[in-house]
Amino acid sequence: MAWVCFIVFLLCIQESCMTEDTSKLVEHSKATFLQTLQSGKTSFVYFGNEVPPTVGLFLQHLKKSADALEDYGISVAKVNCTKERVPNYCTGEKVLTKVYLFRGPNVLKNFDIDTVFDVDAIVAHVLFAVLFDEVKYVQTPAELLNIERVAKGLADVVLAYVQILGLPEHRAVMEAMFVYGAKYQFVLTTGGSVLSHMGVDDPSSLQSGLWFLHCKGAESHSDPCHHTVLKRPLTTLNIYAFLQLMEAPLLTEAQRDPSEVETVHSHLRTPLLFLFTQADTLALDRESAEGLAWRLRGEAGLVLIHRDSPGVKIPREYNAAYRLPGEGSPVKYFTLKDTEEVVSLFREQSLQDGETKQEEEEEEEDWTVLDVLDDEVAESVYRERDWEPDVDLISELTAGTFNRAVNQSGHTVVLFFVRWDAVSMAFMQSYMEAAEELEDVPDVRMTSVDCGEWTDVCSDGQVTAFPTVRVYRPGELPQAYRGMLGAGSLSRFILLARVSSPALLSSAEETRSFLGGQLYRRNADLSPVRVLGLFSSGQDPGSALFVEAARLLRGEMMLGLFTDPQAEKWAEDYAVKLPAMLVSWGPRAPIQPCSLPMSTVEELVSHIQRSVLESFPELTVENLPAFLELRKPLLLLFVGDEEEEEEEEEEEEEEEGGSRRRGVVRKEMRSLLSMGKLDSYLPCWIHTGRTPSGKAVLESYLGSVPRLPALVLSQLDSGGEVFLYPPEKPILSEAVLEWLQRVDNKQEQPAGVISDEAWAPSVPFYDFLSIMDEEAPGYAAQKAPRLKTGGKQQQQEEDAEEEVKGQGGEEGGAFEGTFHREPPAGPPAHHQHPDL
Repeated sequence: MAWVCFIVFLLCIQESCMTEDTSKLVEHSKATFLQTLQSGKTSFVYFGNEVPPTVGLFLQHLKKSADALEDYGISVAKVNCTKERVPNYCTGEKVLTKVYLFRGPNVLKNFDIDTVFDVDAIVAHVLFAVLFDEVKYVQTPAELLNIERVAKGLADVVLAYVQILGLPEHRAVMEAMFVYGAKYQFVLTTGGSVLSHMGVDDPSSLQSGLWFLHCKGAESHSDPCHHTVLKRPLTTLNIYAFLQLMEAPLLTEAQRDPSEVETVHSHLRTPLLFLFTQADTLALDRESAEGLAWRLRGEAGLVLIHRDSPGVKIPREYNAAYRLPGEGSPVKYFTLKDTEEVVSLFREQSLQDGETKQEEEEEEEDWTVLDVLDDEVAESVYRERDWEPDVDLISELTAGTFNRAVNQSGHTVVLFFVRWDAVSMAFMQSYMEAAEELEDVPDVRMTSVDCGEWTDVCSDGQVTAFPTVRVYRPGELPQAYRGMLGAGSLSRFILLARVSSPALLSSAEETRSFLGGQLYRRNADLSPVRVLGLFSSGQDPGSALFVEAARLLRGEMMLGLFTDPQAEKWAEDYAVKLPAMLVSWGPRAPIQPCSLPMSTVEELVSHIQRSVLESFPELTVENLPAFLELRKPLLLLFVGDEEEEEEEEEEEEEEEGGSRRRGVVRKEMRSLLSMGKLDSYLPCWIHTGRTPSGKAVLESYLGSVPRLPALVLSQLDSGGEVFLYPPEKPILSEAVLEWLQRVDNKQEQPAGVISDEAWAPSVPFYDFLSIMDEEAPGYAAQKAPRLKTGGKQQQQEEDAEEEVKGQGGEEGGAFEGTFHREPPAGPPAHHQHPDL
């Protein structure tokens, strides 16, 4: 039943099956129609006195067009001439076949309903009429050349060709013109010799096209307007991206590695070509690069890299490189011998992309979908809406194959997801990347379960949140993944989960090897921190709790267990009483002893997680949630590349313990930590180079980015006030303590306040079940259990009443008192059908 309701939900969205009062179509009376004319606004009005079958379909499209035209300030309305007799329009034989476009009281144009036959045709023709004075229409090359002559030095020209007016391509051009009409001169043609003039070999085979004529940069009237052709289908999205590319610099010069270069082309899914130059050939290389950039304009962005710059490290045997669009795409180096070679390379790649993405591009023609895609998660849902797992990497499990799969030897990773969940669909790409990375690991199998289709599998496994990732091993409880929803974090978890937890250590030598990192050395990169539980005997009740806590933390860190009388000696050496825990961050770092509170497994897990947190950590996106759980004011030190360089110059290694003394600022902070002066705060630091969002945090805190290093106190739990350490003062330990004391005494004014803004969904959920309630009241409402608190007689009466209802005594009674629990999965709605 769940999948049936979900399909209804999707169809309702796609076909706009809402009640009529939610439509933007206005139904005028005679009075409101005359008021609209007097207002001077533009309106598109249909007059009719009945709805014969031939007109019914047109009215459906008219209703849908109201939403689209509202974005352009044009109202769409109809007048029922049976009820309202409007003079001049509700009379005559053509009353049913004409629709009128008004600007104030004046009729701009009237259309036959056969001309405006669907939504695309309505929007295209209406915008064409409204913008009639701004768009030029040409049929011969001479007319086009005359427009170019006038535009030279003033504006660029956009030439569009559509085979027939009223098609989706025509609408896309008109929508683009409505937005960019003040910036470019738009010209429309329906073919003929104009196409031959633009270099089209076979005009009869071309259905649509668009050219950008670079007339604004022409220095004299004798210079031609170079043109660039759009080589993708004529859709609103493609036109928008193409015009953005035309505004991008013809040639970009950079003094950094190609992997660090970002241009507007990267955001518009366009490849980047890198050419390498040096000081003695710069002028010649720049001239060649500009010529190549003109040839590849609209197909690839061109960047000239100064290879003799200090920050550029490029192999000398290469003189070019390229990077294809897509997050994480690598830079590929090659030796360029001929410019024709690279032109062919990119055009072949463009052709392959066009063939593989043709279906996707056709679906993206619906521009209205983007109205709600205002964040990366929502965009991922739209991009991955037809996602299907690669069966060679990820096995799809069903109710019949699930138990057999999770009971196989080795490690079976299962992703539980639903296709209507935004986070599930955003996580799909990361899960696929993790599967590719782990493809050669012999005892790991990556699988998935669609909980929208196999609800029994997910409900039996008590899966209540999506997406959920679990690792199954025969004879053990499944291991849940609680980390970041990224491919790297997931891969590390799966690889680390292959190691038994806790590692049972049988001797002092083995224990030293575990803490020093020699034992399980190949896993050192996965988890640099190691936690050792010390117990005098395996019979100690606390050891069983530690084993269970280690099982829950499997995949997050390396845990070991040493249950031996020698543990007493270890405890004495580290001045701690048994049961105890030792935390090691590597062979050169000092081991931190901790006592172990033996209460519950959950508290022990929380204690272990807090113990492995660094005292003065570098704050990153990955570890931020763990530190925020401590609920302490954040004492944030922001440093940049300059600070890091100074610290690296001042680094010197001490002979004892192998510890390092870093730069002055962080050394001052560490001295305060060692004295216990910052116990009530969470001191941490952010490198704005490695974590670029750090600058955005500073700007949101203070309104601007101060000179680095900057010390900021953020009191998240007490009004959100933010305090900035005086930038003109050096950051020294005594001065920092005095500043913190002034803040506590209310003697410092906050430099900013963190706004408490709600992050609501971009659009409300579509409550499709309320539509079902309108058809059958109460059918889709969620039923609540009835409280039975009376005596025995009352209980018997209520039981009898329930039995009557269960036999159909009341409408809807079969559901009451039976399906009380909230379902484990279902579409997002305010209430749900009991069968879900």
